[in-house]
Amino acid sequence: MKAIIVKDPAAGVEGLTLTDRPAPHAAENDVIVRVHAAGFTPGELEWPGTWTDRAGRDRTPSVPGHELSGVVTELGYGTTGLTVGQRVFGLADWTRDGSLAEFTAVEARNLAPLPSDVDHAVGAALPISGLTAWQALFDHGRLQAGQTVLIHGAAGGVGSIAVQLAKRAGATVVGTGRAHHREVALDLGADAFVDLENEKLEDVGEVDVVLDVFGEEIGVRSAGLVRAGGTLVTIAAPPEFEPRYGRSVFFVVEPDRARLAQLVALVREGSLRVLVGSRHSLSEAPKAFSTGRQGGGKPIVVVDES
Repeated sequence: MKAIIVKDPAAGVEGLTLTDRPAPHAAENDVIVRVHAAGFTPGELEWPGTWTDRAGRDRTPSVPGHELSGVVTELGYGTTGLTVGQRVFGLADWTRDGSLAEFTAVEARNLAPLPSDVDHAVGAALPISGLTAWQALFDHGRLQAGQTVLIHGAAGGVGSIAVQLAKRAGATVVGTGRAHHREVALDLGADAFVDLENEKLEDVGEVDVVLDVFGEEIGVRSAGLVRAGGTLVTIAAPPEFEPRYGRSVFFVVEPDRARLAQLVALVREGSLRVLVGSRHSLSEAPKAFSTGRQGGGKPIVVVDES
């Protein structure tokens, strides 16, 4: 099969290479997915799991990419809940070969059925952003109707979905980003927007929940906005500064088949928009990684045009 591989952590995006690889084997509780579309996180080339397995052993050359949408072609021993020929989407494991390949081996529990009326590109763009937004707001932030949430990067992959989920839950939503992100955030349902380059974040006042995707100075300043009993939730890095009267949570998104099914149901009913950006072939994956840092929707690698 054709796949994108990386060998050298120091090479960055320039180290992404299209090559021939052996097709994956379906281990116990695995399925083999013929990948139609794949998503990725631009920073994943810096993650330890891209380079080592769970025991810390070198696993290069490795295949990056952790989001995928495609069709099941093979079931491993003991696999339940999925069938050969079924359309699926979800998350490839963090420390195994990923989705930038024609075929990927994935634990069955990390995948959910993809309805026939949902495009594979949408299926590949939804898993990390959708699950991260949900888990940040509701599992860790405990957001409730009537509360106020500050969502950084409101026009980005995670932020755009978080804005919609928070608004749907009855919260008041304040989004942040660059000036040209304002209209996108407001169109998605944000009640207010802060241009972090030209407006003062502290003018937002106290909020119940902060969803931080930036960390560093923005994360520290955001901690000061959390009212008593509130929560700063960050996916950037363990926070350096705790809210004075609240708490902080750093987490890494976890696969969740049931939640994926809920998210795609919202997409089908028109309650959730997934911002899909540029589309690239497998050979154009290095370009897609560079584009992913520029905003404008999640870039997708289209592996199988059929």
